[in-house]
Amino acid sequence: MGGFRPELLPVSIGSLPHQDPAEACAAIWACFPHLPSWPQLPKRSFLENMYVQFSEGFPGLVLEEDRIYVDRRQDLSADLERLYRAYLGKDLDGYAIGDSYAAGLAEWSGADFQRCRAVKGQVIGPVSWGLTVVDQDLRPVLYDEILVDAVAKHLRLKAMWQERELRRLHPTTIILLDEPYMSSFGSAYVALSREQAIALIEEVLGGLRGLKGVHCCGNTDWSLVLSTSTDMLSFDAYEYAESVSLYAGEVRDFLRRGGIIVWGIVPRESGALAHETVQTLADRLLEGMGLLVNKGIPLDDLLAASLVSPCCGLGSSSLEETERALQLTAGVSEEMRRRYLR
Repeated sequence: MGGFRPELLPVSIGSLPHQDPAEACAAIWACFPHLPSWPQLPKRSFLENMYVQFSEGFPGLVLEEDRIYVDRRQDLSADLERLYRAYLGKDLDGYAIGDSYAAGLAEWSGADFQRCRAVKGQVIGPVSWGLTVVDQDLRPVLYDEILVDAVAKHLRLKAMWQERELRRLHPTTIILLDEPYMSSFGSAYVALSREQAIALIEEVLGGLRGLKGVHCCGNTDWSLVLSTSTDMLSFDAYEYAESVSLYAGEVRDFLRRGGIIVWGIVPRESGALAHETVQTLADRLLEGMGLLVNKGIPLDDLLAASLVSPCCGLGSSSLEETERALQLTAGVSEEMRRRYLR
């Protein structure tokens, strides 16, 4: 893990509702000075929609107003050849994330990261991208035998390019794969085997040299996620701490190999956000950890291997709700550190 120590520090997940990248970055710096994440800004532009943001350069991709799809009627052989050539040669320059697709990342170029512990980025995961992006006949590209492999390799190159750029800012980097559709894994709506899901996620993770993780804001088969080479498990601990505790054996093994848990303890839903306080959320976080402690995992091991975050991205929230969520996240981190690390 490169000597990185989580120490219950606060970190954000990804998206914010701001339209001004400077304001969004300022909000991140104010609450997460040790572990800043570049903000995705979906309200600024459709290009920053999480499924569009990393799509630039994918074979046959079409963007029409607020629609994204792959046109399989085209001859994609030249584009696919270009992708595989770049993949084999680790040629990342053709898979840059353009400034118009990630204004928050571009805003970071002039910032000073010397006092940070790490810098964090994110990329959409291949399962979620492959299920969301469809062809001209509305068939998810995940079910296209040729394109599904291209999806994983394309996102691997995007993640590698991003990691390279972040490493220019700070030697310790974190890249999280955002996999919201893993919450549908195992249902009748997703025809994907466990082996296929692991292989797709591993294809992307395998290109990264720094810290790497998987974020899922719903319930899923956590044993699948923990069986990958991920260094970090990021989840909605406000709603799903009990479901993760069902996999205590896998969590124990994950911690033994140096894994880090990102506890998304701050809710996004406006009613819950208004009701909760730093104290109630710190107590709720401890209760969530207690479910694993009751199954034999020492509390000290959990505390030493944990980060604190919102449950999910905040791109659909209001500015006021977002400010409260970010401040609560920083506050819960400070409270937990006060209680247990000082």
